Amino acid sequence: MKPIRWSVHARGKATKREADQVEVEQAIIRPDSVIQGQPPRSIFMRRYFDKVLKMELLLRVVVEETETELIVVTLYKTSKFRKYEGSA
Repeated sequence: MKPIRWSVHARGKATKREADQVEVEQAIIRPDSVIQGQPPRSIFMRRYFDKVLKMELLLRVVVEETETELIVVTLYKTSKFRKYEGSA
């Protein structure tokens, strides 16, 4: 596994959205699914229990992969499972 680096933008979004860094990195390490974004970006998705909102959410993490690392570009949490996971 390549090292994970966070962009300044992603750090700000994580703070603003109260996203736990461990949950974000787990979404990258053990995603439920990964879809191709605009190259060279991929979107890693993982369901998790949000301790702040006390409910299950879908965490979507936009990652740009280079030869040496994975860069967290941005992230967001959503409860719209069907929109992003299809009928799953």
